Amino acid sequence: MSTRGLPEQIGDLPKIGRPAASALLTIGVTTLDGVAAMGEAELLALHGVGPKAVRILREALEQRGSSLQA
Repeated sequence: MSTRGLPEQIGDLPKIGRPAASALLTIGVTTLDGVAAMGEAELLALHGVGPKAVRILREALEQRGSSLQA
């Protein structure tokens, strides 16, 4: 699936790259609250989401006083 038509940023998610954003969009996650309900392993299992995207998401959640599920 091409990610050319996708915006680089979706909802209140930080810029994590189009492949990672597309992976989250595919499962209906468009907000940091949606990401917070997921675990790191669950995120990494998504095609297009790598360690860098997870780090960026974790840092964004920490700035809001939240975190990924254990």
